[in-house]
Amino acid sequence: MRHPHDAQEEAKVGGATTLLEPSPLARLRARGRLRQTVALLGPAFVAAVAYVDPGNFATNIAAGSQYGFLLLWVIVGANLMAMLVQYLSAKVGIATGRNLPELCRENLPRPLVVFLWIQAELVAMATDLAEFIGGPLALHLLFGMPLFPAALVTAVIAFAILALQTRGYRRFELAIASLLGLVLAGFLYEMFASAPDPGAVTSGLVPGFDDTESVLLATGILGATVMPHVIYLHSALTQDRVPPRDGHEVRELLRFERLDVVIAMSLAGLVNASMLIVSATLFHGRAEVETIEQAHAGFEAALGGGAALAFAVALLASGASSSSVGTYAGQVVMQGFIRRSIPLTLRRLITMAPALAVVGAGFDPTRALVISQVVLSFGIPFALIPLVVFTARREVMGEFVNGRVTTTAAAVVAALVSALNLFLLVRTLFG
Repeated sequence: MRHPHDAQEEAKVGGATTLLEPSPLARLRARGRLRQTVALLGPAFVAAVAYVDPGNFATNIAAGSQYGFLLLWVIVGANLMAMLVQYLSAKVGIATGRNLPELCRENLPRPLVVFLWIQAELVAMATDLAEFIGGPLALHLLFGMPLFPAALVTAVIAFAILALQTRGYRRFELAIASLLGLVLAGFLYEMFASAPDPGAVTSGLVPGFDDTESVLLATGILGATVMPHVIYLHSALTQDRVPPRDGHEVRELLRFERLDVVIAMSLAGLVNASMLIVSATLFHGRAEVETIEQAHAGFEAALGGGAALAFAVALLASGASSSSVGTYAGQVVMQGFIRRSIPLTLRRLITMAPALAVVGAGFDPTRALVISQVVLSFGIPFALIPLVVFTARREVMGEFVNGRVTTTAAAVVAALVSALNLFLLVRTLFG
């Protein structure tokens, strides 16, 4: 039997039957199940890069070195929350044909929209600072290159990745997914080389704490779970990628997007978990590792030059990919909130300027990461709350409005993550 939305769809016009052109999804469906699935995967991989940026390197390695496998369950829980948030963002784009900033512009008062745009731009620059610094650090570790020239090289790499976006979304997605795979490969190598005890790893999946400091560190891991710029971005990545013709195609796209999110975010979670597992295996009870440079030296001392090389390459891939994604997100924010845009190259230069200034001034990179996280924490509720509100409103989502269970779960996640980030913000500013 012919699928009702396959190649030559029929429509009644003035009593006559007219053949419609096949929809983009129907053309993909005609390729076969496997090729269709592969073609529809991609947006979540771009978003997932933000969850393995250089800031995650430092946090996960510090958690493993200080508390062993104790906080592994926190990473797993944080990853599950991230899956829900990123799926809802993707759902907005598919079901409404709008991205989250556009929905804010169309449904919120103008002064509030301007405020949301300004804070989102500041968050994008702070995020870019955290992500961009990883590249120069990696080149310094790999080649002994001074940080400022290394920052310029990182900028060239980021420009090259962004240039792919102008030649079609698929090339950009494949480049980002490949870099995510490189990060994953680096840490899987580290994990197998360090040979962690399976029993000890399993024990880390049982919720629990050791002392007050472990609670604070767990709070930091959870609080940094959601990245506001990729909440905005994910909705834009899906809104026009494969335009659905009707409700049936929307539901089909949502099924594939759930698969996309589960696969991509599982890989990101595996990267974060492997960071903590490797650090716990190599450093817990032996050395307290708090910076990326200390981690690199520790890998070399414990596992040799190959492990140190894998770590530095993974860091370089993380910094370059996440920085490019951050710049792309900034463009979505400006277009969505205020209907303005600037060339991606110019935006890259603007958002890169603070990071170059920090590196050029000799400012401590780790301290710069801390400051950037303060700004980032401020912006998280302003992305999460609109996402939960809009996906729960039938006048926005139509028949694809969230069910009561989904809305409740999303509200709990939003409240928890926002509260944790407010706590971290106050604690960082006022001790």
